[in-house]
Amino acid sequence: MGLLTDPRVGTGKMIKFLLKREKQLCFLLYIAGVIYTMILAVPVFNEQTYFSENALLPGLVTKESNLDQTSKQFYYELLHEMKRYPDSMPYAWLSAKFNQLHLDTFIHNFSLTYPFKQQKFTGQNIYGIVRAPKTASTEAIVVSVPFRPINSVYLSTAPSVALLLAFAKFCRKQKYWAKDIIFLVTEYEQLGMQAWLDAYHGVTSGQEGILIAGDLPGHAGSIQAAINLELHAMKISSIDVKVEGLNGQLPNLDLFNLAQSMIAKEEIQKTFQRRIDSTDTNKLKKWWYHFNTLMTMIATQATGIPSGNHGLFHRFGIEAVTLEGFEKTGKGSKANFYQVGRVVESMVRSLNNLLERFHQSYFFYLLPSTERYVSISLYMRPLALIVANLFIKAFSIWQKLLAPVLQSDEKDNLQIQNIKIKNFDIGNIASEILWAHTFGVCLLLSPQMFTSIGRQMWNLHTEDSIYFGNAMATTLTLLWPLTSRRMVKYKNTLLVFVIASVELATTLICVAMCNFSLALLVASVYVPAVLFSKPRQGSVLGFRILLYILWILLHPFVASSIVILGYTYVQFPEESLLSLIFSGYRATKQAFVFSIIDSMIYGNWFYNVTTTVMLPIWLLFWNIICLKSTS
Repeated sequence: MGLLTDPRVGTGKMIKFLLKREKQLCFLLYIAGVIYTMILAVPVFNEQTYFSENALLPGLVTKESNLDQTSKQFYYELLHEMKRYPDSMPYAWLSAKFNQLHLDTFIHNFSLTYPFKQQKFTGQNIYGIVRAPKTASTEAIVVSVPFRPINSVYLSTAPSVALLLAFAKFCRKQKYWAKDIIFLVTEYEQLGMQAWLDAYHGVTSGQEGILIAGDLPGHAGSIQAAINLELHAMKISSIDVKVEGLNGQLPNLDLFNLAQSMIAKEEIQKTFQRRIDSTDTNKLKKWWYHFNTLMTMIATQATGIPSGNHGLFHRFGIEAVTLEGFEKTGKGSKANFYQVGRVVESMVRSLNNLLERFHQSYFFYLLPSTERYVSISLYMRPLALIVANLFIKAFSIWQKLLAPVLQSDEKDNLQIQNIKIKNFDIGNIASEILWAHTFGVCLLLSPQMFTSIGRQMWNLHTEDSIYFGNAMATTLTLLWPLTSRRMVKYKNTLLVFVIASVELATTLICVAMCNFSLALLVASVYVPAVLFSKPRQGSVLGFRILLYILWILLHPFVASSIVILGYTYVQFPEESLLSLIFSGYRATKQAFVFSIIDSMIYGNWFYNVTTTVMLPIWLLFWNIICLKSTS
C-alpha cells in the first residue's frame, strides 16, 4: 500500500524509468506475449504425453471382445425400428433389448419448461446397469450415447447405440468387474444428459423450474469416469477424441492419453480437433500445422460450450471424453467395430483398475497434437505478459495523479515537480462505475422483458425480440456519450481509466483460472485498445475516429456478431456475399438465444460474464474516450 500512497515513491529510479519508458515497455510485453503463444507449439515449449496414473495399467489387459457381428445385428434391427419412429427415440425397443441382456433396466423421465414461452417438453433416457459381481456398488463407469432420430440435423449415432448394446452383452458375461457399468442412451443431446446427471446427483445445475430432472428409479455407485460414443458409421476412417467441457473445463490428461493409446494400439487413425498429427519433415511447416491445431482447441474451449455430452460430467468431478468416429470415404484403411469395440473394452477395463479418482496428471493443459501437451505452468506466461500491460498502464497513471509528475523542459531534461492532485469528485466517479455495472445487470435480466414486449407489440419470435432488444441497447450505449454535452474533469477521467484497467486485468486473470482460452483471446484484442486509449482532450481528429471505430468493433454485441459472421464464412465459403450476410445474421440471432438458454439450463457463465463484467468495462472505456474532459 505504501507504494501506491506515498507521494515520495515517484522519485525512485525504477518509477522514473517506468514513467519514461511506459509505452516501449508495454509494446515489448505485448509482442512477447503474442510470440510466446505462437511458439507453444514448438516441441521445446511443450512435453510428450505420458501416464501419471500407473494403476490404469493401460494396454496390459488381454482383450477378449469381438463385437463386430453382434453390433451389425443390433444396428440393422435398430435401423428398422428408427424408420417407424423417425422423430423420436424407440423407447420400447431399447428397453426391451436392455432387459433381454439381463441388465438392471430403468427409464428416466424429465421435462423442460421453455423459459420464454412457458411451453413444456418431455423426454426420456434409458439406461441399464451391469452390477459389479464381487464388490459392493460403490463406484461406477458410464458408457453413453446421445440418440439421434433419422430426421435429426446431426450425424447419426445409430452405430454407437449398436456398439453400446453389443458391449453391454459382452460385459454381462464377465466376472472381473470391480465397478458398476452404466449403459446410458440419452434423448435430446446434452439436454437429456444434463437431466440425467442432475437427477443422479440430486442437484439443479441451472435455474430452478426450467430443466426438471425428476428422480432416477435406479442408481449405481459413485461415477469415476465416462466414455461418450458418437460413431457415425459401421466402418470408420478415424476416431477423434473430444475433451472440451462446459465453461472450458477439461478432463484429466491421463484419460485423454488412455483413449489415444488404445486407439493407436488397434491401428485406427487417431485425431484431435479432427486433425491428424503432422509428419512433415520441414520443422516450420510442422510447427505451423500444430499451431493451427492448438488455436483450434483454444477457439473451441473459449466458447465454454461442451464439444460433446462428456463435457457435462466435469462439473461433478467426473473425468469424461467423447470418441467420435467418421464414416470412411475414398481410399485408405478403415476400421470396423471389431477394432472399435476393443478400444472401448480396453478403456473400460483400464478404468476398472483404478483404485482412486484421477488426480495424478494435469487438469489444465493445451494440446497441439495427440502426443504433445502444454502445461499450465507454460501457457499462463504469455497471458501474464499481455495482462501485465494493464497493470503497468494503470500504475503509471496512478503515479502521475498522486505522486511526483515527470515533465520535460525545452531541453528534454527530466525534472521532477511535486504536484498533489486533491479533491477528486468521488461521487461522480462512483456513480459512473455503478451506472455501468447496473446497466450490465439490467441487460442480464432483460431477455424475458425483450421477449414479452416483442411478442405482444410486434408479434416477433423469441430470437428476433432478443436480437433487436440487444441491438437497441447497443445503439443507446454508443450514441449517449457521443451526443452528451456533459463535461468531466480530466483527473476524474484518469482515475476511472485506472479503475477500469485494473478491473479488466483482474477479470482476465480470474477467467483464465477456468477458461484460459477465453481469457487469452479477450486479452489479445482488448489490451492493445486500452493502451492506445486516452481521455478526449484536444487529440488529433483522425486518431480519435480510428479509436471510436476500434471500440465500436470491441462492443460485446458487435464483436460476437463479427465472430459468428466469420465462422459462417469458414463453414460456407461458397455462398454469395448477400447470402453469407443473411446466414450470419440468422446465426447471430440463434447464438444469442442459445447463450441465454445455456446459462439458464446448464449454468454456462459466458453470457453472464459478458453482460455483467465485460460490457460494463467496455462502457467505462467508451465514456473515457468519448466524453470531453476539462483540465
